[in-house]
Amino acid sequence: MFAYYFKLGVRSLRRNPVLTALMVLTLAVGVAASVSTLAILHMMSGDPIPHKSARLFAPVLDVRPAENYDPGDERGDDQLTYIDVVNLLKSGQGVRRTGMYGIATVIEPPDKKIEPFWTEGMAPTRDFFAMFDVPFLHGQAWSETDDARGADVVVLSREMAEKLFGDANPVGRQVRMLDAPFTVVGVIDAWSPQPRYYQLQNGRKFGVNEDLFIPLASSIRHKSSHNGGMSCSARSDPGFEGILRSECTWLQFWFETASSADRAGLQSWLDNYAADQRKLGRMQRNAPNELYDLPEWLVHMKVVGKDNKLSAWLAFGFLALCLVNTIGLLLAKFSVRASEVGIRRALGASRKDIFRQFLTESAVIGLAGGVLGLLLAFGALALLSMQSNAMAAVARMDLAMLGFTFALSVLAALLAGLLPTWRACQVTPALQLKSQ
Repeated sequence: MFAYYFKLGVRSLRRNPVLTALMVLTLAVGVAASVSTLAILHMMSGDPIPHKSARLFAPVLDVRPAENYDPGDERGDDQLTYIDVVNLLKSGQGVRRTGMYGIATVIEPPDKKIEPFWTEGMAPTRDFFAMFDVPFLHGQAWSETDDARGADVVVLSREMAEKLFGDANPVGRQVRMLDAPFTVVGVIDAWSPQPRYYQLQNGRKFGVNEDLFIPLASSIRHKSSHNGGMSCSARSDPGFEGILRSECTWLQFWFETASSADRAGLQSWLDNYAADQRKLGRMQRNAPNELYDLPEWLVHMKVVGKDNKLSAWLAFGFLALCLVNTIGLLLAKFSVRASEVGIRRALGASRKDIFRQFLTESAVIGLAGGVLGLLLAFGALALLSMQSNAMAAVARMDLAMLGFTFALSVLAALLAGLLPTWRACQVTPALQLKSQ
């Protein structure tokens, strides 16, 4: 019976084509506005590495001085000092550990026809690549020995490798930067997690990719300048060495544990570490030592802000307004078919049959509105992606959102059709037959 009602619903689209077009367009605009906004929110709030997000932990330590301390202000800086990063790397906690900071440098290409140019990268430790499931196109990460001695080695992004060496495998070749030749040991394949959960502190959460990676110890040895934010709560000695000895926070750190159950043990170790540092005259505020797993870290860093959530609510409010208009149009469409309903009732059709038929017709309208709404949503996302690289990274629609678009449009049409369908079922057959 449903197939028959569905066929009637398709045929009903040709009745009153202007009215039908208005309903489909109204529904499509509402669906497109809500879905495109929700698609962006979905991409922004998604788990970028779901199979291990509960095992990745970012520590936060408060190293600010005790002077002018407000006990209610217990949030430390979201970055760490070089002193703490070195100590945490040596701790042996977890199965992997990595400390890092952003760098910017001039690269001198091996092809002298290409002018030297500025590029941005990262200076992590070796565990970075395995911890965050970074794929390799050529070669591999540098060795533990390279980490320990700060070797002049580099891992390039695929785009940077093609820019410098074309399609050839560049492993073993050299590029010059930081006034030294660096040997290429690996090339990363396509890898662009959104958001950039591993380094959110610099405010660039979407649409930014690193062009190269060098060992943290190598970057420190070359005194590579820090590309990112730095917070200094006390005066430090001059120069790069002074920053390394200071309480300035400018590096990021991550632990990976074998399971999420290891969190309590890691927290206990972190508290003991802070207690030992207080005996050395550091961390005198005695503030709580925070440990965030990846989902908590995304919330803590406000990856999805209040403005994004408000935009989604406004979009759904607009959809509700479109539904109200659709209800009015459906009332007009169904009311002119009162005589048809009266004849069908007189021939033996029950109210339940009429209800199913008209509700199925509403679903057909919703399906048509979903197809048009999907096209409009793709157009809206394409326009939004032109605004910036960050927006281009999140203004996308995955398979889940495609299915949600059709489900939303059909559900919206069914909700809008409830009142008009109920009104159609109240038609009295005798009155309609007398009027014919």
